[in-house]
Amino acid sequence: MTDNAPLIPVTLLTGFLGSGKTTLLNHLMQQTSMADTLVIINEFGEIALDHHLVTHSKENIVQEMSSGCLCCTIRGDLTKTLRDITWRFARNGKRQFNRVLIETTGLADPAPIIHTLMIDGHLAQRYKLDGIVTTIDMANGNQTLDQYSEAVKQAAVADCLLLTKKDLISSDTQQALQHRLKQINPTATQWEVKQGKIEATKLLNLGLFSTQRPDVQAWLKEELLQSSTATHQHDHAHDPNRHDDHIRAFCFTIDKPIPEENYFNWINFLMMMAGDHILRVKGILNIETYTHPMVIHGVQHIFHPPMPLDNWPSDDHRSKIVFITRDIEREVVENIFHALA
Repeated sequence: MTDNAPLIPVTLLTGFLGSGKTTLLNHLMQQTSMADTLVIINEFGEIALDHHLVTHSKENIVQEMSSGCLCCTIRGDLTKTLRDITWRFARNGKRQFNRVLIETTGLADPAPIIHTLMIDGHLAQRYKLDGIVTTIDMANGNQTLDQYSEAVKQAAVADCLLLTKKDLISSDTQQALQHRLKQINPTATQWEVKQGKIEATKLLNLGLFSTQRPDVQAWLKEELLQSSTATHQHDHAHDPNRHDDHIRAFCFTIDKPIPEENYFNWINFLMMMAGDHILRVKGILNIETYTHPMVIHGVQHIFHPPMPLDNWPSDDHRSKIVFITRDIEREVVENIFHALA
């Protein structure tokens, strides 16, 4: 791949056990918008089963890895697979795919995969995270969120939540679960999915993929955070035993340009003190001496280097940073920033 070749977008499909990922994938792989997609299917355990349930269209290539959990025991294999596929699935020197979709096991924490894409120098020059899509089983959603912190984390870091099995629950249960998910992740789009059917285009280009004409407002969605924060403070009492009551989502706005040294000191200190509790960060920054706005994206203690945009998306040149955290309040983030300013 040449230095000026476009980065290959990667979509990460997560969701707890039985939430409908395989059914969804069956429908996605038949759509023309997914024709040039390479799908990596991961399974938990020694015997691979899911690939027998997935219907393959001729335009899609499936690379199955069945030696363990993609996020844990075969993390190294993911790196090797992503390095190899650009030449392994090539014909006459031309790559046969333009997009990658990684389906994870239902037990998976998505953070290690995101870290792999961000910190491996070879992969960072070839791939770019396009979006995180999480399936939610509405029939068992509340119970799953109550019992498994991994399920809460999958919902918290998602760009898009796909709500399955709606026909098995009452409208009151549906509304309550959707409200709960909105509290966990106010910025994620929620789509209802019936029998795995949804337009693939709704799941693509979810990130700030193009730096030429970026839709920063759609990417940050800070206005949703503001309304959700106000609602969250008044609509229920916190239960310390509920996993999602530990999740916080907020937008931190800085009115004046930030000295470059202050920004890096703040982020480094924040990651050192609480990196494991910072689930996801994304933002647009006005940094002193920089002629362009800078975009940042981080997961836990790993950050992409700031990326320049050609222009500000509006007349508002304030820095805006969206945080999704676990057991870290907004005041902590603000106080650390002001202490180092």
